[in-house]
Amino acid sequence: MRVRVLVRLKPGILDVQGAAVKRALAGLGFAELTDLRVGKVIEVELDASTPERARERVGEMCRQLLANPILEDYTLEMVDDLAPRGAVR
Repeated sequence: MRVRVLVRLKPGILDVQGAAVKRALAGLGFAELTDLRVGKVIEVELDASTPERARERVGEMCRQLLANPILEDYTLEMVDDLAPRGAVR
């Protein structure tokens, strides 16, 4: 099973990379931007008996290594629930 982990800085934490990207886009003419934050996507493939078990194990991975619980929030998505790879939404 594949699980997608979306990791983002918590609200109120300064996103230096997001601010730099926002400035660069504004310089390219995208003046309508009011905010921009950068996160990371981690795709995990694992053997699990059920989707619930896969989410549980990946949640453990996030709490122990993949996300910094002091600075970051994360969400888990079962990849099978999402559009196929390469699809544009």
